[in-house]
Amino acid sequence: MVSQALSMALLRRNPPAEMLLHSDQGSPYTSHGYLGKLLERGIVVSMSRTGDCYDNAAMESFFSTLKGECVDRTRFATRLEARQTIFEYLECFYNRVRRHSTLAYVSPVEFEQQRR
Repeated sequence: MVSQALSMALLRRNPPAEMLLHSDQGSPYTSHGYLGKLLERGIVVSMSRTGDCYDNAAMESFFSTLKGECVDRTRFATRLEARQTIFEYLECFYNRVRRHSTLAYVSPVEFEQQRR
């Protein structure tokens, strides 16, 4: 699933070479296939130290927000329903509408457009 998400992101976003990609040391992120895709694109890998949530504070904050605003207190009837709800939250609200204090109170899409 991680490799599929990476492939989709690379096709849709076409990030610049030498972009920094941060993750934890989970097995999907250390697999030869995943790391090979990053190497092919010239993407720089950054990994947090084992068991240190402070190394990855931005992602910890993201997942807290995702859970608090979208998933908590929601009972999904199927996995498909959960996937669709999370997809809509991320693509329609989080990336396009929700303002982020770390991005000078603009959405991620606005932030990225300002830097192109």
